[in-house]
Amino acid sequence: MDRLHSTVKYLVKWVPIAVAIGIVSGLGAGAFIVAIRFCVRIFLTGIAGYLPPVPLGTGPTLITPILHRWFIPVATTLGGLISGFIVFRWAPEAEGHGTDAAIDAFHNKEGRIRARVPLIKMAASAVTLGSGGSAGREGPTAQIAAGFGSVLGTLLGLNAHDRRIALATGIGAGIGAIFKAPFGGAILSAEILYLHGMELDALAPSLMASTVGYVVFTHFFGYTPVFGWHLAGSTSFNPATLPYYALLGVLCGLVGILYARMFYMARDLFHKVPGPKLLRPVIGGFIVGLIGIYLPEVLSVGYGWIQVVMENFRMLPLALIIVLIFGKIIATSVCIGSGESGGVFAPGLFIGSMIGAALWGLLRLAGAPNLPAGPELFMAVGMVALFGGTARVPLAMILMIAEMTGSYALLIPAMLAVGLAYVVVGDNNTIYRSQLANPAASPAHAREYLAEIVKCGEINGFDIRELMGPELEYSPSQDGRIKAVVGD
Repeated sequence: MDRLHSTVKYLVKWVPIAVAIGIVSGLGAGAFIVAIRFCVRIFLTGIAGYLPPVPLGTGPTLITPILHRWFIPVATTLGGLISGFIVFRWAPEAEGHGTDAAIDAFHNKEGRIRARVPLIKMAASAVTLGSGGSAGREGPTAQIAAGFGSVLGTLLGLNAHDRRIALATGIGAGIGAIFKAPFGGAILSAEILYLHGMELDALAPSLMASTVGYVVFTHFFGYTPVFGWHLAGSTSFNPATLPYYALLGVLCGLVGILYARMFYMARDLFHKVPGPKLLRPVIGGFIVGLIGIYLPEVLSVGYGWIQVVMENFRMLPLALIIVLIFGKIIATSVCIGSGESGGVFAPGLFIGSMIGAALWGLLRLAGAPNLPAGPELFMAVGMVALFGGTARVPLAMILMIAEMTGSYALLIPAMLAVGLAYVVVGDNNTIYRSQLANPAASPAHAREYLAEIVKCGEINGFDIRELMGPELEYSPSQDGRIKAVVGD
């Protein structure tokens, strides 16, 4: 009876919260897509005459000529100015990639995100992407949904633990909605907070919220996977290709290290730029624009160019595909590192997909046997391998490949590639530096872990100070909580 009572109490509290977060995640993701399209028409198309291609899950993939190629830096610089002004004027915590800020709020701010941050993040990120900034849309969507979860938790008077869970639920629901991958998004919400381990308390609400967010988002934008259904018909698995996927995993791990290190090196360099902070995204936007003159494929999200290469490998020369790997790393590092608002998820998928395409092309030139007919399977596995390793979310990304392709046939090669990339990247090269080692290292769980240590000491008859050191004293209070006091 006690078990039934606690279950009903849990459902009565969390089902409405999860549904509300899911609805806002789906609507927020949809509004963000519309805002990006509007800004593209204003900046990239209006100034430079360039309309980037989009993936099949968003619309027809069309390649159009660039009417005013030399005006691209004008669009990106203006976008950097506006995005930077919005962020630094009203919500400095919206700077850079949003997921890391949400992770930090979970661990160090009791799950608190200011109510203005989601709207500021949406506006600034839409300008960044619409003007050609090299960034992603998933990270901002995650921060938008996480911000709503945090605000909702505050309005409902939830305690710090539950507010953190609402925030984590928003991360998963936002990514699951905009990427049309609800299962992977829900797992990601529990996995992305730590280098090792998961926030299991967030799993059930995230599964509910991601489902609702997916249904709401796809009601307006269709159920077609981001990169279309054509992958589903070509995902037969040949065990003889496993060595190729193993090589792909190692390559993604190595490039993932470069991606993370380049990103934080660029960020550190921009933080040293003298003068007002607003100058940083202006410089970053100008540099990205100069790169975009010669490599327009790296501008904005880049999903459309992934679709182009998947459908017709010959549309881009192999040498250009290899150059795009490093061009995207540099453009993204400069854009987000300078302070513009955007995510690192989509650039990671772009980089991983081009590694897969390049490897397939090189193997084909070498006459390797048992290759798939096209590069799309290597590209799909490359996406999840690179980001699964650099974001330390292997399980979520392995599940996402099934949702991306509409088939479970690629789970085996994805498991191999993601596992190898995860090991190669290692803990010191995560793209999310707010991640902590495990739940025990998080302030969110400090009290409960200390309580377990004390209980263990009492049961087994040893002094906790033997483990914690003589500088730490403790005493249980009347309400059962543990008070830890650092000595002199």
